[in-house]
Amino acid sequence: MKAVVSRTYGDAGVLRVAEVGRPRIGDGDVLVRVRAAGVERASWHVMTGLPYAIRLGMGVRRPRVPVRGRQLAGVVEAIGRDVSTVRPGDEVYGTTGSGSWSQFAVAQPSRLAIRPANVSFEQAAVVPISGGTALQAVRDAARVRPGQRVMVIGAAGGVGSFAVQVAAALGARVTAVCAPSAVDVVRSLGADDTIDYTREEVDRDGPCYDAIIDTGGNRPLRLLRRALAPRGTLVIVGGEGSGKILGMGRVLRAPLVSLATARRMRGLVAVEQARILDDLRELIESGRVTPLVDRVYPLDRAADAVRHLAGGHPIGTVALSVA
Repeated sequence: MKAVVSRTYGDAGVLRVAEVGRPRIGDGDVLVRVRAAGVERASWHVMTGLPYAIRLGMGVRRPRVPVRGRQLAGVVEAIGRDVSTVRPGDEVYGTTGSGSWSQFAVAQPSRLAIRPANVSFEQAAVVPISGGTALQAVRDAARVRPGQRVMVIGAAGGVGSFAVQVAAALGARVTAVCAPSAVDVVRSLGADDTIDYTREEVDRDGPCYDAIIDTGGNRPLRLLRRALAPRGTLVIVGGEGSGKILGMGRVLRAPLVSLATARRMRGLVAVEQARILDDLRELIESGRVTPLVDRVYPLDRAADAVRHLAGGHPIGTVALSVA
């Protein structure tokens, strides 16, 4: 089968399209014929091996799994004898550990679900990680309720664009922090107000936000605290801007800072589970959430897709078309 592989860490130049063997499934596995794959920030981290801490799980000197990508949408090709939740022919979406930038991938049934029927394969493929992270950040970690004021930092990005929609679906009043070029888009997603980060800071309105979902990753905790209501909650998604070694500095400091205040400050460790995908499908099919895809690239242009993600500041997410 055709797949995008990298056998060393580095920039997008390490990616190659190659013919590799089709993965085999065990009794508890699902073989998916991939129709589309998501290109999320985590793909860049795995490709570059940065921050270095992720190499402890991915391979110290080189990636243990050569095929890149985690998110997918496609059709079940075959199932192991112990699998009962999906059947051959089912259209599914979810995540894989075998690499999704390929024509076939092996996935665990606990990380797959029937894909939303009202969106394309490309749209479905960008949901599992970005949408799942946003749902857990807004609904589960921040516990957003109707009428609350919620700020989403990085509102036009992959996780942020989902977070704006989830918060709005839960009845919150959403302020989106984004570039001026993205204002119209984030308002169309449900934002009631916007902050242009090139002109204003997030503490513009004082300590009034019941929840802040920070997907931007580089603002000091003291600045974010100035925007939180006295009993508000800050949820930090990811470790961008926190260094090449560990990459999770703010995530680790937030709970310590939280001990000295009534404000809750925490980092999010999202899980990948079928129940989360089922909840997302319900939101998408109801029209309350729509995956925002900035660009779709063919599989053999995966390197260009990564370059666009890393340097082009896409509005929404990036996908690969595999079919």
